[in-house]
Amino acid sequence: GVTRLLLTRIPFFKEIIVSSFACDSCSWSNTEIQSAGRIQEQGVRYTLAVTSRQDMNREVVKTDCATARIPELDFEIPAFTQKGVLTTIEGIIDRAVAGLEQDQPVRRATDEEVASKIDEFIGKLKQLKEVRSSFTFIIDDPSGNSFVENPHAPRKDDALAVTHYRRTPQQAALLGLELDEKPADPAEDLRNEVLQFNTNCPECNAPANTNMKLVQIPHFKEVIIMATNCDSCGHRTNEVKSGGAIEPQGTRITLRITDPSDMTRDILKSETCSVEIPELEFELGMGVLGGKFTTLEGLLKDIGDLVERNPFTLGDSSRPSKTEKLREFVGKLHEIVEGKTKAHFIMDDPAGNSYLQNVYAPEEDPELKVERYERTFEQNEDLGLNDMKTEGYEPEGASGR
Repeated sequence: GVTRLLLTRIPFFKEIIVSSFACDSCSWSNTEIQSAGRIQEQGVRYTLAVTSRQDMNREVVKTDCATARIPELDFEIPAFTQKGVLTTIEGIIDRAVAGLEQDQPVRRATDEEVASKIDEFIGKLKQLKEVRSSFTFIIDDPSGNSFVENPHAPRKDDALAVTHYRRTPQQAALLGLELDEKPADPAEDLRNEVLQFNTNCPECNAPANTNMKLVQIPHFKEVIIMATNCDSCGHRTNEVKSGGAIEPQGTRITLRITDPSDMTRDILKSETCSVEIPELEFELGMGVLGGKFTTLEGLLKDIGDLVERNPFTLGDSSRPSKTEKLREFVGKLHEIVEGKTKAHFIMDDPAGNSYLQNVYAPEEDPELKVERYERTFEQNEDLGLNDMKTEGYEPEGASGR
């Protein structure tokens, strides 16, 4: 056969290459179009309200990466399923009808029900060409090289809406475009990497490994999670350190526990945070349990385990009255965890590095109250801030370096 190429320009659009192939032996012929320019900076979407027979004659350039849709029929020609064509809206519908009718004889022989449904849909497509009722024709091309004719050019066509948009990374990948990768951020690499260093087990003093990872808590700050596992004795510990400095003000967080779903809230308890449950007359001092990043349920269970493992409640030296009180406390704590009892959970952190998840973020949580306060002299003393001198600490007469 013979392939003919023609470089032509479409008015108010751009240059395209029309290729035509014809075979004298079997009389088969085919035409395709390709853009003569490069892929555009933005994708384009043409939305045409077809209301008359004249609209069916509008010229359309549909590249192979463009998607054609008719929402009223829930009909779509996906990208890369057809070669690019220079045709009309009626021609696109005729081509779709021809494609659907191609395998109908086989379908009628194998699945009559599917064939009848396709026949019904083909009938609807053919009715569109009569334009008895208006419909919408959409061409969406991420390469920006498709086109729908505006017969009123250079004036605006009220029936035709043209929208330019920025391509998504997935669309750019389908077009074979290489995205400019930004240089890697060292801090981002640190967030994605688990650091490991050698240490000794605090229980058996055997060599062990400690894993450390930097984690960003949404709507809060960065924290460092450290975990140690000992292969010799099976001892495991985990601890959380604040990834930032001590805040200028202390933080007091009060949560009213009203629903079992509150137990799933993420919680960060730093080493400097104390915990209080007024309904149980319970207070956990600063430094107890260390730093933890867990859920509210996990922290309450750790508190329960801490009370149950109290050495004064075990052995022959324990007093029955004190043991009974501790068991009663643990029972009430389990009721709070199971959602049977409402209570207040208070976290007081002078360093301001503790956090309790707001499930309504970024909106305010009606059950959560966060207060900022000025630290007292005693609290600054506990944090070692009173004697900390960061400016003017050089001895007098020392030469600058």
